[in-house]
Amino acid sequence: MTASEQKQFLKATSILEVNHESTKQLIAGIDRSQTKKQQAIDLYVKVRDGFVYNPYHLDLRPEKLKSSIVLQKKKAWCVEKSIVLATGLRALHIPSRLGYGIVVNHIGVEKLTKFLKREEIVFHGYVEAYLDGEWVKSTPAFDPLVCKLSGVEPLEWDGENDSLFQAYKGEQKFMEYKHFYGEFDDVPVELMNTEMRKYYPHLFEKEYNSPTFSFFHLKSK
Repeated sequence: MTASEQKQFLKATSILEVNHESTKQLIAGIDRSQTKKQQAIDLYVKVRDGFVYNPYHLDLRPEKLKSSIVLQKKKAWCVEKSIVLATGLRALHIPSRLGYGIVVNHIGVEKLTKFLKREEIVFHGYVEAYLDGEWVKSTPAFDPLVCKLSGVEPLEWDGENDSLFQAYKGEQKFMEYKHFYGEFDDVPVELMNTEMRKYYPHLFEKEYNSPTFSFFHLKSK
């Protein structure tokens, strides 16, 4: 990685608030005397387990995706948890970038499908960390409680191999990736809104803001 690329993937942005006090608090318990790989693993576990995964309250507005805003929550969805992990990695001087894909969950998503009106989960977020000269993927979305309810083990990550959603629960298909958008140095807010509008047009046609489900987005230009 060139010096300019490293700078690009370590920089603070308006969403990835690397130098914010909340980020300093996030990484305060990480032992900086350990290897960068172990620091990344420890942070991954902290983010994975630190928020209950909740995909029923989605906000696609940049001011609501700021890492400092997410860090005030106890529940978060995959995009938010990925933002926190990527921000914390950069604060630990580990280059990071954000990745997004389309997944289909084959188990226990009837409630979510009712709101989305289709099986695809668009713009599922994951993180890549640059460790020992390689980009390695991790998925901090599912906390131990959600995994227990789904009947799968929490995703472990060794900092060496990609750790994406579990493909199978026993013999039954669990998570399936249908498409990858690629990786980005910051949250591609416009693209995320455009893709969700394409897949879930009904969510952009009226207001959804209830204790059961909420959805906020960029206003049409």
